[in-house]
Amino acid sequence: MVKSVPVWIWYTLLRIALFAVPLAVLLLAGVTPWIAAFVAAVFGLSASLLFLRRARESISSDLYRARHREQPVTRDDDDAEDAAVEASVRQPSPQRSEREDES
Repeated sequence: MVKSVPVWIWYTLLRIALFAVPLAVLLLAGVTPWIAAFVAAVFGLSASLLFLRRARESISSDLYRARHREQPVTRDDDDAEDAAVEASVRQPSPQRSEREDES
C-alpha cells in the first residue's frame, strides 16, 4: 500500500513553485534581481493566499489537533529509554569519581 504525501509537503512545494517560477521568468526577462525577488515574493504570497486555502486550513487543523491531544503520544520504547536515563543518573560516572579523588 502506498502512503499519500502529507499535505504540508504539497503546500510547501507549491509555495516554493509559486515563488520560483515567477522569479525565473523575471530574471530571464532581464529584471534587476532584487526587484525580481520582491515581485516574485509578492506574487507567491498572493497566489498562495488565493489558491491554497484548503491546504492551509488542513495544515492548520492538523497542527491544532496535534497540539491539543488529550493523551500524549507514547512509543513502544519510551519505558526502556526512561529506565536507561534513570539508571545513568543513579550511577556516578567514572570520570566524576576520579576527579573527586584528585580533590
